[in-house]
Amino acid sequence: MEFTEFLLLQFLAHLLADYFFQTNKMAHQKNTLGFKSRLLPLHILIVFACSWLLSFQIEFFVGAGIIAILHYIIDGFKATITTHKTLWKYAFFADQILHLVVLVAVSCLFASYHGLQPLWDIPFSANGIAIVIAYLCCLKPANIVIKEVFRSSQIDVAIAKQEKAEILDGADELPNAGKLIGILERTLALTFILIGQYQAVGFLIAAKSILRYKDTDTLKTEYVLIGTMLSFGIAVVLGILAGVL
Repeated sequence: MEFTEFLLLQFLAHLLADYFFQTNKMAHQKNTLGFKSRLLPLHILIVFACSWLLSFQIEFFVGAGIIAILHYIIDGFKATITTHKTLWKYAFFADQILHLVVLVAVSCLFASYHGLQPLWDIPFSANGIAIVIAYLCCLKPANIVIKEVFRSSQIDVAIAKQEKAEILDGADELPNAGKLIGILERTLALTFILIGQYQAVGFLIAAKSILRYKDTDTLKTEYVLIGTMLSFGIAVVLGILAGVL
């Protein structure tokens, strides 16, 4: 196993533990209660299990333990940053950056001092793992990142007020439709980039532009435009990174 493959597997473990195996209730308790959250230990156990299992090495038991312990400390203090008057905007991004720094540091130290000796050779190359990660990132993680960008910019406050007014007026929309549309457009854009059909990505963006709001609805139009740019931007960056590896 090459170090790149090992590091990508650890990043995959982080994605699974922090996004797909973590429920909304877990995340809410962690963000509001910190160390007092009763579900935080369960989340840390999942982090440890994913990290250890995807290392394919029994000896990484210690490394996975260090990652889990530091994950516990970072998540425990996240509640303090989340409730801070100014730093709350950066809580999510600081949290993820710290997790990734820990992941990279522990992986480098383990590879340097112990070496990489998996129980068996995995049937995937670094490129294959990167593609799997890219598609997973297009799902729940991308939705959360876009949501946090809106939240940190306080854009969602204004749009939420407008949506509330529309619901009261009877202009209700399909719930969660935006999330599904975002997932579909990112998945398609990523697929087109990976197979080299870049012009098809432009076609997708043009097709998305068919969506129109009434002329006076500038707030929501800008909201959709920002979300679309972020969504396609994420897919493009993921496609380029996956292609490089």
